[in-house]
Amino acid sequence: MAEAVDILFINPGDRKQTYQDLGDEFSAIEPPVFAGLYATYVRGKGLSAAIYDAPAMGASADMVARVATEDFNAKLIVIVVYGLQPSASTQNMSAAGAIAEKIRDADPEAKIMMTGTHPSALPLRTMREEAVDFVCDLEGPATIYKTHQAIQSRANDYSGVPSLWWRDGGKIIPPTSAEPLITNLDEEMPGIAWDLLPMDRYRAHNWHSFDHIDERSPYASIHTSLGCPYHCSFCCINSPFGKSSYRMWNPETVIKEIDFLVENFGVKNIKFVDEMFVLNKRHVHGICDLLKTRDYDVNIWAYARVDSVQDEFLDGLKAAGVNWLCLGIESASDHVRDGALKKYGNDDIIDVARRIQGAGINIIGNYIFGLPDDNVPRMQETLDLALELNCEFANFYSAMAYPGSQLYDSAVAGGLELPDTWQDFSQHGYNAKPLSNDHCSAADILEFRDNAFDTYFTHQPYLDLVNNKFGPDVVDHIERMRAIPLARKLLEERNAA
Repeated sequence: MAEAVDILFINPGDRKQTYQDLGDEFSAIEPPVFAGLYATYVRGKGLSAAIYDAPAMGASADMVARVATEDFNAKLIVIVVYGLQPSASTQNMSAAGAIAEKIRDADPEAKIMMTGTHPSALPLRTMREEAVDFVCDLEGPATIYKTHQAIQSRANDYSGVPSLWWRDGGKIIPPTSAEPLITNLDEEMPGIAWDLLPMDRYRAHNWHSFDHIDERSPYASIHTSLGCPYHCSFCCINSPFGKSSYRMWNPETVIKEIDFLVENFGVKNIKFVDEMFVLNKRHVHGICDLLKTRDYDVNIWAYARVDSVQDEFLDGLKAAGVNWLCLGIESASDHVRDGALKKYGNDDIIDVARRIQGAGINIIGNYIFGLPDDNVPRMQETLDLALELNCEFANFYSAMAYPGSQLYDSAVAGGLELPDTWQDFSQHGYNAKPLSNDHCSAADILEFRDNAFDTYFTHQPYLDLVNNKFGPDVVDHIERMRAIPLARKLLEERNAA
């Protein structure tokens, strides 16, 4: 057995389950940013840490358990159930649960914790259903560290650890206090523990590298801020923070991490994972101004909102290497968008998109079908808007009631049918099961989403745009992507009936 490590962080996930055959070539392989940040935090407290990234390694639950129990003699094993989008936490719970169970079988004495968006949203249920000793119901780093210290004390009493659910024999004990959010990110979590990650295994999203489609690696994802001040009804991003919030690393800290990635790993493709990067003027300008002083050929993408993009941002973003912005357009229906707490009109969307493209920045448009009050005509309006906007890429989603979101709370209160298993929350998975509404069944919404994907990526004006901007090789790439069918259990069952 290898030398003992204080804390082993495990990133769970199953790329095949999540993306089906699209995962072989077209999806990104993302570094586990929260596991990396937490490793940095506990190292700063004097502890040793290791990370095992299951999806990057292509590892099954059995393999993860074998590595965890044979290669690491960890005092605490933390399964970090996050993803690079909020939904990825819940869809990863099936893999996380299997890993916990296999570790428990291999070593009944192992101390296992779960943390992340989903466990923080449903801590009691997670404790009841999963083979874990602990669940952290808020941010994580300080609770993880204090749990390790309590284990070291051998007192078998965790009542003094804030935000920690634990077991006392057969009884589940809730926390008696909440751990405050970290206020000094620059000192306590000044970046990801990149030396603990298999950096040669990560790759960018295919569209992120349309300018260099055969150079998707090396790749990195980093946070420049945590949380989001908005309250979109379908989003669960703030569940681990307990409230809407927005904390930023200083621009100098962000640039130091980018310097490290470029100089040590040759990283070119970078994702700013922030739920909302284009927001705070001082923050955005500070990072862009520092990036412009570097002689880096970086290719960055980040999230923005239609109502957060201002002209004064655009030239600086482009000059800093931000070549893509992701806009949460969601729906063409004002009524549906208002229900999702996004109050702007289609003219605003079109205007902002054209100004972004006019600055030389590409757009990924995000659209959701099946939000409450959506119906087939309104979903068609959304697809028509997507075709009119003709963004350089588009993501089409089905409405899902993710735990931690207002949509989930409303669905539970209204007795709506939710997915049978956590993996059914995967947008591209075989078991995907959207949330039905008063106008559309889950199957109707899923079928519309899949047909919309096919329509968009065979639309000749879109293919012409891609050919003119990125060349015929990228058109070929898109056609191969579109030709891969997604098997859907829900539609198979409906057709069979």
